[in-house]
Amino acid sequence: MKDYMKDFDLPQHPSTSALQKWRDAVSIVKNPRRRFRHVADLAKRSAHQSRFNKIKGDLRVSFTAVRAAMRFIDAAPPQNTHEHPQARDVKPSEFRNNPEKLASMVRHYDVKTLRSLNGVDGVAEAVDVSIKEGVKSSDLSSRQETYGVNKYTEKPSKSFFMFVWDALHDLTLIILIVCAIVSIGVGLATEGFPDGIYDGLGILLSILLVVTVTAVSDYKQSLQFKDLDKEKKKISTHVTRDSCRKKVSIYDLVVGDVVHLSIGDQVPADGIFISGYNLLIDESSLTGESDYVHIDEKKPFLLAGTKVQDGSAKMLVTAVGMKTEWGKLMETLSEEGEDETPLQVKLNGVATIIGKIGLVFAVLTFLVLTVRFIVEKAMRNEFSSWGSSDAMTMLDYFATAVTIIVVAVPEGLPLAVTLSLAFAMKKLMADKALVRHLSACETMGSSTCICTDKTGTLTTNHMVVDKLWVSGEIKDVRDSEGRVLSSKISESVLTILLQGIFECTGSEVVKDKDGKTSILGTPTESAILQYGLDVGGDFDAVRNEIDILKMEPFNSAKKKMSVVTALPDGQTRAFCKGASEIVLRLCDKMIDGSGETVPLSEEKIKHITAVINEFAVDALRTLCLAYLDIEGGFDGKKEIPERGYTLIAVVGIKDPLRPGVKEAVETCLAAGITVRMVTGDNINTAKAIAKECGILTEGGLAIEGPDFRTKTKEELDEIASRIQVMARSSPTDKHDLVKHLRGMSEVVAVTGDGTNDAPALHESDIGFAMGIAGTEVAKEQADVIVMDDDFATIVKVAKWGRAVYINIQKFVQFQLTVNIVALMINFVSACITGSAPLTAVQLLWVNLIMDTLGALALATEPPNEGLMKRPPVKRTDSFITKTMWRNIIGQSVYQMTVLFVLNFAGKPILNLHGSNATAILNTFIFNTFVFCQVFNEINSRDIDKINIFRGMFSSWIFMAVMIATVVFQVIIVEFLGTFASTVPLDWQLWVLSIVIGLVSMPIAVVLKCIPVEKKRSVSEQHDDFEQHDDYVRIPNGPEQA
Repeated sequence: MKDYMKDFDLPQHPSTSALQKWRDAVSIVKNPRRRFRHVADLAKRSAHQSRFNKIKGDLRVSFTAVRAAMRFIDAAPPQNTHEHPQARDVKPSEFRNNPEKLASMVRHYDVKTLRSLNGVDGVAEAVDVSIKEGVKSSDLSSRQETYGVNKYTEKPSKSFFMFVWDALHDLTLIILIVCAIVSIGVGLATEGFPDGIYDGLGILLSILLVVTVTAVSDYKQSLQFKDLDKEKKKISTHVTRDSCRKKVSIYDLVVGDVVHLSIGDQVPADGIFISGYNLLIDESSLTGESDYVHIDEKKPFLLAGTKVQDGSAKMLVTAVGMKTEWGKLMETLSEEGEDETPLQVKLNGVATIIGKIGLVFAVLTFLVLTVRFIVEKAMRNEFSSWGSSDAMTMLDYFATAVTIIVVAVPEGLPLAVTLSLAFAMKKLMADKALVRHLSACETMGSSTCICTDKTGTLTTNHMVVDKLWVSGEIKDVRDSEGRVLSSKISESVLTILLQGIFECTGSEVVKDKDGKTSILGTPTESAILQYGLDVGGDFDAVRNEIDILKMEPFNSAKKKMSVVTALPDGQTRAFCKGASEIVLRLCDKMIDGSGETVPLSEEKIKHITAVINEFAVDALRTLCLAYLDIEGGFDGKKEIPERGYTLIAVVGIKDPLRPGVKEAVETCLAAGITVRMVTGDNINTAKAIAKECGILTEGGLAIEGPDFRTKTKEELDEIASRIQVMARSSPTDKHDLVKHLRGMSEVVAVTGDGTNDAPALHESDIGFAMGIAGTEVAKEQADVIVMDDDFATIVKVAKWGRAVYINIQKFVQFQLTVNIVALMINFVSACITGSAPLTAVQLLWVNLIMDTLGALALATEPPNEGLMKRPPVKRTDSFITKTMWRNIIGQSVYQMTVLFVLNFAGKPILNLHGSNATAILNTFIFNTFVFCQVFNEINSRDIDKINIFRGMFSSWIFMAVMIATVVFQVIIVEFLGTFASTVPLDWQLWVLSIVIGLVSMPIAVVLKCIPVEKKRSVSEQHDDFEQHDDYVRIPNGPEQA
């Protein structure tokens, strides 16, 4: 079986050939439309990719030609305006209420027209908006009517009747429908109405029930996925409206909106650059070109779907939705399906093997019944005479054989994975985790390592300035109750400090209509700005009197930001803010208590370094502020100076640990998941936080990014498993760590929030992006978006991932038991007695119990705490474990023994006499078989543990399925006998059926006490937690009781 299953092993990021390989290996499929609904359509994908590449190619050629023309025009010498008259002036009124013309100008990079309109101000006039005040909220609806909405054409969702239609495409059900219709036709001709229609009508009603239940289940799944898709599309952006900066959904943007762009944002609509700093745009999503494009006043056009790689800017929206190239590109996207998960592929392999076995048994059953019937007919010398009753008998044999295929081919196995994942994803969405890819939830259940950020994930991200080193002294900013203490900083020093705080920032202080002040920006910058406001600073006053000449926004590679400003007295001054060690290296002077600059001696540098370390040991995040007066003005084309700065202050920012993080880390460690902190912070800050939350343990290693980079592969092999903290790390360091850990067979989960985290998120097995602090670029690369940025939410995903895996194992164990017993009882009975005790209608009901209803009951069980007290399952582990085979074989042997005894010796044992004794016996066998499955379904709730009732009564889906199964079984036996070939049973036989089923529960207890896995010592299990060399099984035998 292992050799056969090789075709169904799916690597991470599988190629098209790998995806096609397992599809070719699937040979027996009853209903391809349903089974492969949640599987990528490779033919459609290929056609879509060709169309997508053609559109991108056309765009690339167009953009390249336009840019070449622009470079040629810029390089050409000025022309004599008398010899070459200028293009006619374009009036803003020509563009008013003309969305096509506006969109065309941006799409075709029509700089001439833009200049004729007097630049972005003219476009603003054309769309009737003030760049300073933005769109008025009262104008939104009218603008949407005139210029369109910022939404793309989407494929309509499938109706319930489409799922009914899909369910009816099951080949075996179609054959049974034909058999039923023929049965009705022959029955009417021989027995008349209504006796002649009962058998056929019974099959048709059973099929209707199967199709209805299947369609309802699939439709509910589709609604869950629809809700998840809506959540995935919730993207926000900052705009200026009604003179205020506010956060809105990108789908609410209108032409005329002033959008604020920053690193990691996706440009939400076509627009024109208003102002900004060092704006670099990645247009690869549109053109396929990997080179970044610099956007400024000369190259002002921004296109929807592109991404901000660096810098910041304001943009005027000129086209939205289907008027943009991105909108047209999105329209070409077809729903070819998401890549299948590894578990789905594995279960397709299992279903194929079982299906082949079932097909053989079905054919053998039909041949045995047919040959026996013909031989008996020949022995009675009736071979030459054939009547309608003989045809009906042969038709019944054929219908029984086809129904055996219905039961034997476990079509529900791969679909159960989708059902379980959909249920888990919906529950996780309520727990603030948005799963973007189906496989992520499943893979997280096998994760052995989580590489997590510190800020905002382990900590609250509600930062406040707690301590300040300025003028050579450490000052406490807040008292014990968190109130701001009065500032004892000299006025001259405070002036420079406030200039640095308010100018060297990418955030803004805004006021709403009520005059309430709020800060829009990152938590770190917000904390520093809030401190500036608390000590009496006026953000608007400082900003209005000082002009910004150039800005380099903060990025995780440089770990600092810089800005060059023009002061009111004409002096040019640069400010720098960033990681304390980095900024300190740029300084050669500092400000003393009187506001004078003094040289920064080695002794003072050591003292400041000690202050930084002191802050860091107290778990404070440290930043330095510095300035540099530039003599002789500043050329904006030149780089901002990198040395000669004067140190203003060292800021210590407090970011408390999130509640519950310590417990979440302990849960991970107990589950065999190593937690590693990867942060850009000072190593002492990182170690203090790591110890506080339990990540840094005895024997664990804390390392800095620059030190990590110098290690050889051999050295990394030696220390990688012990690394628990990496401080002062760059995004490249995070990517290299993830890559190395994966090379050591670790299943790695990674958190990220910045644009530069995208490579690490892509490299990892499961990428987590932060929903609050994360950029759109990071979210696009992630598998899961943590909407509350909380580490505990990541642990919930791991728990649900394990629950999905275990739930599918439970379902497989239950379904295989039913398969084996149903196949053997009908086949052996056919061979010995010449008839099958379970009819087509009865087998269809059994199929419904074990397939759709079984999946609903077992595949949707919520996780229990015990799941996080066992090590992760290795990718190479067999899905059907020895423990499962023990349970399957044990229960199958018990059920077959009981049913064979009843089938061959049931009448004397039960003391049945009379003309309907056979009908009563067959009904009793059917009833007993169903109750064996009901109690075995309860047994399957826990594969290893004896206590199978834990959490059962709180699982309403499981209880509802159990009750519905029992109630409908009573109805079938007592009231639908005419259609289901049953007769009513007396209460003694009902009790006996239930008791026989109930006996399977103590048998399950005995089976679970039989050890089938090798036991190991506690130290061996501990080694596995560290190295993940094997799969630690949970206790077997009497000790677990």
